[in-house]
Parts: sequence; structure tokens; C-alpha cells
Amino acid sequence: MRTRSWRLFAVLALAAAVGIPSPSQAAPAANHTVTFVNHSGDTVWIGSAVNADGSANLANLPTLKDGESATITVPESDGPGHWRGKFFARQGCTGESGRDFHCAVGDCGPDADHCSTGEEPASLAEFNFDPADKLAPWYNVSYVNAFSLPVTIDPDNATPPPGAPASCGQAGCSETVLPSCPAEDLRKWPDSSPMNCVNPNRDAKTSYSDLVQAKCPRAYAWSKQDTEPGNQTMFQCTSCSGFTVTFHSGR
Repeated sequence: MRTRSWRLFAVLALAAAVGIPSPSQAAPAANHTVTFVNHSGDTVWIGSAVNADGSANLANLPTLKDGESATITVPESDGPGHWRGKFFARQGCTGESGRDFHCAVGDCGPDADHCSTGEEPASLAEFNFDPADKLAPWYNVSYVNAFSLPVTIDPDNATPPPGAPASCGQAGCSETVLPSCPAEDLRKWPDSSPMNCVNPNRDAKTSYSDLVQAKCPRAYAWSKQDTEPGNQTMFQCTSCSGFTVTFHSGR
């Protein structure tokens, strides 16, 4: 997660003050939900990691066959009183949980229902749930490290206000870039089909970031994209009850 990005966008949003719902429209203090929907065509194991700010690590995360969905509650009122972290789809996983469990994409430790290490490169759905921030929740899709599956984030029970594209809009995209991935950045499944497109330099413009940005302008393609004029990388929605994160087919 890029804490600098959250701060930058919050300042810009406050300065613009266009279409931001008033505090009276904000969601209740109850914890938000995140619903995961798997339309990838394969089984995915949901992974998660948190910022180093006291946010609670999550356990009992779902495994979803194609077409399945599951909902969790974000513990934003626990511990430090906020939750900042990310979710991703672990793919091609084999082995016994707690022993030799391993994933080809998004590998993050030997357990099927939670992560104990940093994740291997994958598409990310990132969130900042902070009840003390009147503009929160904030959210974005990040392909800064890699593009493994197309991801979209949609606020639940919220209507985007007119003239405010950063408020309650859909983040990410449902279109894959894997077939167009530069050859030097492409990782393949054993059958030679595209598996993961890995960014060779997350902090600079590359042929990878150019491709991802052209195909999916409402997501991060490189780490400093939020400094570019007219970028559409960060979103916020005060009035939603939660979010739906959908993993789409990468084929």
C-alpha cells in the first residue's frame, strides 16, 4: 500500500471539494464488508496483507471455485481503530495447508486460509478503512507489481455523485492484458499459456506500465501514476456499506 498516495489524494479531494458527500451522508460506524466474486475460470485462494500500522492480519479467508462468492467483515473498529491492507487471488495452489501448500501466483506462505509472508507479484485490491477519516473508505486496484488477473472494485449500496468520478466509482478493469504482455515480462503456466505479467520496474514508466495504463486507466500501472495530471487511480466512497471485489478471467 502506498500511504503517500492515500495522503496525496485526500488533500486533493479536500481542496477540490467537488461532489464529496457531506458527513451526514457518511456510512454508519459499523464495520464494512468485502465480498469476493470469482469469475476467473479457475479456483482462487484469497490472500491478504496489511500495512505496518497495527492493522489486524486476517485469517479464515475463503477459497472460491469459479462462480462462487464469499463475504468477510473488515475489522476496522478493532485494535488501532482502522484497517489498511490489500487482497489478491492466489492461483495454481497445491499441497496440504500448514505443510507444503504453495501457489504459482500470489504465494504468501504455507496456509490456505491466510498469509504469513509477503506475497509474490499479483494483481491487488487495496483499501484504507479509517472511521476517523470523513472521506474514507479509500480504495484502488494496483497492477504496480504485476498483472495476474483483471480486478474490479465496486462500492455496495452507494450511488456515484454527479461530476465526481473519484467518488464511489468502479476501480480497475475486467479486461486482461496477459495476451499482450511484453515477452520479457511474461510468466507462463506449464501448458505455456500466459500466467502473470510482472512489472520490471514499479517506480518508472516501462513498456509494461504503458500497456497496463492504456488497457486499464482506472488502476495503478506504476507507483507514481497518481502524480500524473488527470490520473484515475484513487477512489473514495463515504456512503457505501462495503465493496465487491471481482476477479475476472485472465485468458
